[in-house]
Amino acid sequence: MISYKPLEHTLVDRGINKAELGRRCKLSPSTLSKFSRGESLTLAVIERVCLELDCRIEDVVEILED
Repeated sequence: MISYKPLEHTLVDRGINKAELGRRCKLSPSTLSKFSRGESLTLAVIERVCLELDCRIEDVVEILED
């Protein structure tokens, strides 16, 4: 199972909300909602987020056992 809980922590630590992240990374509202629902995203999207936040992939996503 995919979890974007690390992203939530990273955003809080940096004082950024998801709407601001979406604006900075040029993410659609549907893509942003996928983060909230824990749905799969392309690595290209995750890469854009990591580059924008200057963080590692582990700061955005984690894989949990079902």
